[in-house]
Amino acid sequence: MVSTPHIAVIGGGSTGVGIARDLAMRGLDVTLVEQGNLTHGTTGRMHGLLHSGGRYAVSDQASATECIEENRVLRDIASHCVEMTGGMFVKRPEDSEEYFQEKLQGCKECGIPAEVVSGEEARQMEPHLAKDVEKAITVPDGAIDPFRLVVANAASAQEHGARIETHSKVTDLLVEDDEVVGLEVEHASGPGKRVHGTEGGTEAIRADYVVNATGAWAGRIGDMAGLDIAVRPSKGVMTIMNVRQVDTVINRCRPKGDADIVVPHETTAILGTTDEEVEDPEDYPEEQWEVDLMIETLSELIPMLEEARTIRSFWGVRPLYEPPDVGSEDPTDITRDFFLLDHEERDDLPGMTSIVGGKFTTYRMMGEQISDHVCGKFGIDAACRTADVPLPGSEDFSVLRDYMDEFGLRSPIGRRSVERLGSRADEVLKTDGPNPTVCECEGVTRAEIQDAIGQSGSDLNAVRIRTRASMGNCQGGICTHRMASELHGEYDESVVRDAWDELLQERWKGQRHALWGEQLSQAALNYALHATTQNRDNDPAGGDPVDFAAFDTGVDHTGDSGPADVAADGGTPDGD
Repeated sequence: MVSTPHIAVIGGGSTGVGIARDLAMRGLDVTLVEQGNLTHGTTGRMHGLLHSGGRYAVSDQASATECIEENRVLRDIASHCVEMTGGMFVKRPEDSEEYFQEKLQGCKECGIPAEVVSGEEARQMEPHLAKDVEKAITVPDGAIDPFRLVVANAASAQEHGARIETHSKVTDLLVEDDEVVGLEVEHASGPGKRVHGTEGGTEAIRADYVVNATGAWAGRIGDMAGLDIAVRPSKGVMTIMNVRQVDTVINRCRPKGDADIVVPHETTAILGTTDEEVEDPEDYPEEQWEVDLMIETLSELIPMLEEARTIRSFWGVRPLYEPPDVGSEDPTDITRDFFLLDHEERDDLPGMTSIVGGKFTTYRMMGEQISDHVCGKFGIDAACRTADVPLPGSEDFSVLRDYMDEFGLRSPIGRRSVERLGSRADEVLKTDGPNPTVCECEGVTRAEIQDAIGQSGSDLNAVRIRTRASMGNCQGGICTHRMASELHGEYDESVVRDAWDELLQERWKGQRHALWGEQLSQAALNYALHATTQNRDNDPAGGDPVDFAAFDTGVDHTGDSGPADVAADGGTPDGD
């Protein structure tokens, strides 16, 4: 046994950073590697629901009980990441009364506070609910910012000595004498692509133990050591609306199915979701009919959605795991519980454990259990403290402070800044220089942008994750060039332009299935701003004029929607 074991954690989603934080707080030496930005995988593509457990109260009561327990923990340790919106399971006339009663009883059995309200009372809480909603069950659902939460966990892990490496892809597991002894990692090159260490190149990271926390990618890591980890990825498509049509999480009170939840999140509402088993967790984009399904079905609960503006859609992959001795044809029947796979016990290969399955809400509990497991391997007796110690930003935090006078900010901007920064607001916002608003949609100021650049370098998508800049109604049309300009002075022009291009491309790809009505007009405006006035299409002087006819009303005479010349690979029309 070594005095301080070195643990390599693979995966920079909620589970991975939760494990890294827990182990580092217990005094272990930790290195976390992530192939992209933090939240690159499933965590960055979820609908932002802090589960009360109500969704599982009938079908999976063990998971429901875990959710309500962790719901309470996260409200305490991650207050600056959580908005307790409350939730309702609403019943329409065609929905089963028997199931409604099963849901109510299931909540009570799992310790989830639940109360029946009439349709009229439900509409007093949420005036835009359909008039034929008969009644509802209220539960303590909430909204949570996964980006903010993961960054806070990573920051805490670093404060306790962990090494966090983003843009670092595991290319192989190091196996010697039939034991996993580390990782081979390919670090991306380019300024801003690393948190620690040198730029680019391959690194062999030797470790006393490896934790595979890659979710839907767990099977790929297992393959590197000849292990069979039978993750069954399940795709879920979500659609983002331009405003919050509701301020409460609205669930359809019926057995699990497609398009049955609306989550108010920051300035938007997120509609979800589908449930379709896929083979590849990366190469399976959403289709137009899935977006249409969201709007059409959820308009039955909130009629105004039918005419509302859609700003983008996205999809994520649930890392479902089914023990080999179970066998289910339908992925919707697979438990949302998590499983700890000790490969020494299961596969006679010491040195690595995988954690698969689970939910975002229970990430901390998952981290605690696998940290207990790792410590047990080395005979370390160290208690878990992650349920008691607040995350950075949530210590002595109150969003009720008036920052208008203290920071010279308009009150709404100051309030939004403090909601994101929490107890770090004083540290970040107190600046001697001008602090203009860079992103009006999300209320992000220069001070926040510069703080995020200090953490993530020139990677503007990482800045976006930390601040929400470019994630509002204009989808970066008004602010991405401002964000890029904040890199000036520290980075060369070529680096700034590359970072700007990457951010523009990321913002564009989620809009391809939302190009109709006002959002099509917004896309045309964004194109005009970036491709013409700023020459982002790199059109030489005197080139052909921009074909603005490509941005029509959204429907042509053949019935096709959207600009006819949008590139199949996700590029902007006639441009980057």
